[in-house]
Amino acid sequence: MAPTMAVADSKAIAAKVKEEEELRKKNQELEKELKDSREREEQMRKELQKIWERLRVAEEAEERLCSQLGELEAESFNQAGDYNAHILSLKDKLSKANVLVNNHRSPAPISIL
Repeated sequence: MAPTMAVADSKAIAAKVKEEEELRKKNQELEKELKDSREREEQMRKELQKIWERLRVAEEAEERLCSQLGELEAESFNQAGDYNAHILSLKDKLSKANVLVNNHRSPAPISIL
């Protein structure tokens, strides 16, 4: 083999070795990026699961609050009706008392109850 061919062959071999090293290095970088990406994906999946759980809890709380609000509205409606009936009763008693006072001009005391 001629010396120039041997030099050319050694340069080609060195270039291939260098190319293989660069490819290995690039492959390692890509594998690390893939690993990091999978870890981020798993972390995001866990975070999403936590958010779904918090959403479920919030929806249940909203349902309970709506139910309680409905009960309070019904109770306040009933109380307002009772209060209105009491006011009407007092108004009626006051009207009767007023009629008694106006119709009775004697010095004797009057019972309005």
